[in-house]
Amino acid sequence: MTQPIPSLPVLKRRAQQLRERLALEGETISHGKALERVAHMLGHRNWNTLRAMAGNGEPGPPATLGARVSGRYLGQPFTGTVLGVQSLQHQRSHRVTIHFDEPVDVVEFDSFSAFRQRVTSSLNAEGRTANKTSNGRPIMELDL
Repeated sequence: MTQPIPSLPVLKRRAQQLRERLALEGETISHGKALERVAHMLGHRNWNTLRAMAGNGEPGPPATLGARVSGRYLGQPFTGTVLGVQSLQHQRSHRVTIHFDEPVDVVEFDSFSAFRQRVTSSLNAEGRTANKTSNGRPIMELDL
């Protein structure tokens, strides 16, 4: 079974994140070179081939069933496994269920805790929820 190709904004953001990571390690590469490396990491010959396959259609889900993911949920870092992905009609988003490796405390008070290990969120193609917390951050953000 082949993995769906992420949307163009996701692919470009992955290239930018790759550049930032490499810069921290002392290696500077162009954005074009980063795009080529992303294409190779996804098993494609070059960026142009990957770009053509991604097309201009509807964005796909930000994660696939069984994928290992990481990100932030209510501001707390997590890693986990995708247990479910459902396309939401007429909304360019997907309902994604993730089982966290370690429960996440979703309460900020020292005297009270509430842990969640399995959550379901509606995510756009960039892996973010439209709903935000009181400080303006998305409720969930995947590292894509």
